[in-house]
Amino acid sequence: MSRHDTLVVGGGIGGLAAALALARGGRRILLTEQAPQFAEIGAGLQLGPNALRAFDRLGVLGPVLDTAVLPARAVIRDAVTGDELTVLDLGHPFRARYGYPYVVAHRHDVLSALLDACRAEPGIDLRTGRTVVGVLEQTEYVEVTFADGEVLTTHLLVGADGLRSQVRHLIDRSPPRFSGHVAYRGTIVRSQLAADLAPDDVTLWMGPGIHLMQYPVRRGELYNQVAVYERPAGAAEPHGTAEEFHAAFAIAHRSVRACVALLDPHRDWPVHDRDPLPTWTTAHTVLLGDAAHAMLQYLGQGACQALEDAVALGDAVLNHPHCPERALKQYEQQRLSRASRCQTVARPWGDLWHTRDPTLLALRNRVFRLRRPDDYTDLDWLYADRTEDAA
Repeated sequence: MSRHDTLVVGGGIGGLAAALALARGGRRILLTEQAPQFAEIGAGLQLGPNALRAFDRLGVLGPVLDTAVLPARAVIRDAVTGDELTVLDLGHPFRARYGYPYVVAHRHDVLSALLDACRAEPGIDLRTGRTVVGVLEQTEYVEVTFADGEVLTTHLLVGADGLRSQVRHLIDRSPPRFSGHVAYRGTIVRSQLAADLAPDDVTLWMGPGIHLMQYPVRRGELYNQVAVYERPAGAAEPHGTAEEFHAAFAIAHRSVRACVALLDPHRDWPVHDRDPLPTWTTAHTVLLGDAAHAMLQYLGQGACQALEDAVALGDAVLNHPHCPERALKQYEQQRLSRASRCQTVARPWGDLWHTRDPTLLALRNRVFRLRRPDDYTDLDWLYADRTEDAA
């Protein structure tokens, strides 16, 4: 790799953002993606102010906002009764508190904004159809072997290759953890939207063992839906069935059932995460995004934390350009505890969404009903500017 000093494995949102951050700091980047083209699985993406702050640092905030939707409210409803439980005001008070809005976007649009920026950066080479099958770290460099037998060496390896990361094997070989939850995704056009739903809201319906998340994407032209149910305890196979899916949502309000009926019941995504790791780095290798800290979706932070990773890694390498080990330790010190907290908090938060305990359910709904739309105290740890803390 005579023309490159950094190899980024994985061309998703986190990998492209990392390549961009590192190239802006003067690194020569080769980014490899195993798929034949750059693409994202799923349609919808929730992006909190912390993600928008990262996009701003990367110089792609404008292109992201061009196609994103800025919802006025986030609404939580009871999936069985249909009752509104609480509202989060995402308007001026929210933006004034955090400096950036909360947006929802199509994953492809976000990926395209990052991809365009990487293609315009002379220090980045992009290659698709490259599957990593082995990683071996030596004293001065890392060897990366691809499925066609090619072996590349690099002084800095960034593993942004997702939940089933090959690069992660240098640090941890444990399998991902199946959560017991199965997701069904899809988009509808605006005209298919139920009449009782506000088209610009983010709406969450939560019920016993189920939830449905809905929000607009792509300038409001499409409406993203994700329905999730819990498989029976002890189920050996992580994939769900159409019969289970429909049975789980049979208890739901008619509005929820009507929306769920628009999803393909034969295409599901088992939901996995990982336990936090004590380290993400070796002397010449670093993990980023899901490869480092795959988390459940209940905080809406998967992509957001990967973007924070990318910016922090770029800063750390810029601070220590000739000492990768020191740079990676700075990155890890800044990022590990925060992302690990997201991993651990997401699990009980998802349990609370899906609780079947009638006492806990009643208490949850009562607490939600008592909160004000502009009460952001529980969100500060996620969304507030942490620049001073990082320094």
